[in-house]
Amino acid sequence: MARFSVRTSGFPEIRRDGEPCPLPLRKGLALLVYLAEAKGAVARDVAATMFWPDSADDVARTRLRRLLHRVQLALGDGVLATDRTSLRWSESVAVEVDAQQFEAACDRGDFTLACRLYAGDFLDGFTPGACPQFDEWAFFRREALRGRAVQALERVVQDSSAAGDYATAVAHARRLVALDSLSEVYGRALIRSLMLAGDRTGAERQLEALTQQLRDELGVAPEPETRALLNASTRIAEPPATRYVGGGGVHLAYQTYGAGPVDILLLPGFVSHVERVWEEPRSRALLSALAAMGRLILFDRRGIGLSDRVGFSPSVDATSSDIETVLDAAGSRRIVLLGASEGGPACITFAAHHPERVAGLILFASLAKGSATPDYPHALQARQYDMWLRQLVTDWGGPAGIEAFAPSLAGDPQARAWWAGLLRAASSPGAIKGLLEAFRDTDVRHLLGRVAVPTLVLHRRDDRAVLVGAGRHLASHIRQARFVELDGADHWMFAGAQQPVLASIADFIAGLPARAG
Repeated sequence: MARFSVRTSGFPEIRRDGEPCPLPLRKGLALLVYLAEAKGAVARDVAATMFWPDSADDVARTRLRRLLHRVQLALGDGVLATDRTSLRWSESVAVEVDAQQFEAACDRGDFTLACRLYAGDFLDGFTPGACPQFDEWAFFRREALRGRAVQALERVVQDSSAAGDYATAVAHARRLVALDSLSEVYGRALIRSLMLAGDRTGAERQLEALTQQLRDELGVAPEPETRALLNASTRIAEPPATRYVGGGGVHLAYQTYGAGPVDILLLPGFVSHVERVWEEPRSRALLSALAAMGRLILFDRRGIGLSDRVGFSPSVDATSSDIETVLDAAGSRRIVLLGASEGGPACITFAAHHPERVAGLILFASLAKGSATPDYPHALQARQYDMWLRQLVTDWGGPAGIEAFAPSLAGDPQARAWWAGLLRAASSPGAIKGLLEAFRDTDVRHLLGRVAVPTLVLHRRDDRAVLVGAGRHLASHIRQARFVELDGADHWMFAGAQQPVLASIADFIAGLPARAG
């Protein structure tokens, strides 16, 4: 059996039994990569349209036949299986794809191997030319793989530092910095690793380079915590340790912080990263204040942040199941659920199905349905939602959507840089597009009447991301709900005035009839 390897890191290459296959045709290379990634048959019409989008159907099909003939001549007869309607790599040959080997290593949790396998971005610098559909597919695939590479590198840096292997931590932190040179988080990880490895000169050079890049590109200076890393006598406050628990075929990243008579699980909106959330001073202050009320539990839902990336968009029910998995791992018997924005529906679902485990439910800037219908006018129309989503995906990598999510911080360069970095680390454009498309179709209104636990609904009056009417709707349909309308326009809980939010939460928790963790 002939063995083929398909290299997708950088410029693509096809090898047969270890020897390069001369294939100067860019569209031929692109077609072979696309077929290898498809792991099955691809319709002829789909391939013809992808590579000759401006040609008439019969012309495109003729050009595809000619291309397939030239590819067969280059690779050998029987390598591709074709018929009148479809084409694929033949089952009589073995095909290995480096991108798929990398993903398999990530899935197994072998992050050291995954980092070795990730030799560069998917099809970096390659295009078949005048094939926008292929280029779009390659872009989303590239971003998804890059996100998993970032996650793998973060894990190796974390594990190596914990094991005292600072040389390995330095090497992988350098790769993180190369992937995102504007990330102060990654720059800080490298500086810290260099200091622990005894290379103060290298740490000073890295701080100097980071300082100049932040100044030139973003007009900001490094945070005091970053500069303090060079002071060996200064102990830098670290975020809580990140732990993992397996459930439903995935590994979920979670943290616990603080102690007290009640456990508080915070489920944020559509994107999260349990470590990066501590890097923003206002966010850190809010989390610390919540931890002063009890033991705070944070986790990244499947597919987001430091939890395993998955090839599908997790449903509300899947996220509700993940809540139970994390609570069991944290040893929590009863919980106060705090669902913010898109985190609300999963918390509602869990509270409706597991009232015995929920002492109280808090919903902040949340809603029961992802898009508007005649009987639910409190969200964007599906068409408006899709337009917003396209813009969000287009702006991904920068501080996408911050003007709507946190108008009070939209002009703050440090906040903008943090948000952009969190987005890049937490997900990819393709993955977040699928997740938000799934949320657009979410509807938990039928569960509101089944919520039988004390509930607090908080919503800022001029919230631009989720209208205040959505909060009023929640409160009016949950039996034991109290609605508190707050001043301000910020959708993020930590942006704007925190004190009214924290005071309402503290009063609510203090008034719960049972507060066991």
